[in-house]
Amino acid sequence: MLGVRREGVTEAAGKLQKAGIIKYRRGEITVLDRAGLEACSCKCYRVVRKETDRLLPGSSAPPSEPAGMQVAPNLSVPAGNPSHVSR
Repeated sequence: MLGVRREGVTEAAGKLQKAGIIKYRRGEITVLDRAGLEACSCKCYRVVRKETDRLLPGSSAPPSEPAGMQVAPNLSVPAGNPSHVSR
């Protein structure tokens, strides 16, 4: 969500949290339902993911990890388990 005001991020995160997809608090997001998060994303997520995989094989996150998330290596967890992202 580059170029979005803080209020917009808070609103979007609140909706995703209410839906049970993420747990959100200031500066910290825990993804509870990765498949649900991908389903809520716009089609550009899949386009960017596919192009990244084509141009930089092996450099994008594994299929269970949404692209663009800043997750330290070795912190990936199997689908269905929460993954923790913190800044």
